[in-house]
Amino acid sequence: MGRGRQKAKHTKIARELKSYSPTVDYDQLERELTGHSHDEDRYAAWADYEPEGSNADDYEHQERSAG
Repeated sequence: MGRGRQKAKHTKIARELKSYSPTVDYDQLERELTGHSHDEDRYAAWADYEPEGSNADDYEHQERSAG
């Protein structure tokens, strides 16, 4: 490809990028950046299934010593 055609292609791409404006969901972006989500309540229900005072490290230690 000659220099003229290459330059024309780059110019065309530069113009397209300059005029490109994607739609942005600013509410979604804010939730993602702040870490707040409406779905947090769905994970809170799983806390009821873990016995109080349990520790995953203790369970792994018991498994290794039993085997």
